[in-house]
Amino acid sequence: MRVIPIPVLKDNYAYLVIDEVTKEAAVVDPSEAKPVAAAVKREGVNFTTIINTHHHWDHVGGNEELVREFPGLRVYGHKRDRDRTPCITHLVDEGDTVRIGTLEGRFLFIPCHTSGHVAVYFPADKTVFTGDTLFIAGCGRLFEGTAADMYNNMVKLMALPDDTRIYCGHEYTEKNLLFALTLEPNNAQVKEKLHWARAMRAQQRPTVPSTVAEEKAINPFVRVNSTELQANLKKQFPSLSLDPISVLEKTRFLKDQF
Repeated sequence: MRVIPIPVLKDNYAYLVIDEVTKEAAVVDPSEAKPVAAAVKREGVNFTTIINTHHHWDHVGGNEELVREFPGLRVYGHKRDRDRTPCITHLVDEGDTVRIGTLEGRFLFIPCHTSGHVAVYFPADKTVFTGDTLFIAGCGRLFEGTAADMYNNMVKLMALPDDTRIYCGHEYTEKNLLFALTLEPNNAQVKEKLHWARAMRAQQRPTVPSTVAEEKAINPFVRVNSTELQANLKKQFPSLSLDPISVLEKTRFLKDQF
């Protein structure tokens, strides 16, 4: 598997996923058609598949134009998004699969940011595309779900092997790490990652992918049991219960104001 991040819009990523055996390819979350089509042509691949992690326009906005330019594309999305994802042809749910040449991905149902949000996980390649649920050092807003839903999503994604590569939907890494330091100012790995992320962005290079192991070390929405994080939340919310869901909910509340 080869993954090519395609910067789209202001701070989104689409991903061209290429099976190097057959040269068949898919794109994940094409918000804009032109950059995706340019990457397909540049790489000389057989483009067959669109995978949408959720229905938001900044993840599906290129579907219609791509389907017109590349007739016969398969378009995958969650069954709840039947009427919200343009050109959808394959309705999926937890455990369903997608094949791209010799590559096989499995859909993980992770509702919260939207009620039909999925990730697609390629076990043999230790790679997962998480859309707007799990970011590097962050998580998505709770638009169509609850803190309990997002906590369950974090648990599900963090149960993947530690060396799984994480490709997320936006370039939010620097701001997410700055926020993480407000709750864990003594976390050396967050400080180191922030220094690295700033250097990457200065060169206009993407900060994706992360890994599951790295998120366990730097992501405040994963680190809900951190004593430092909990102590800093308690200073602001003295009556806060320190169960994981309540901690995640207050952490998300603070991030929304950050």
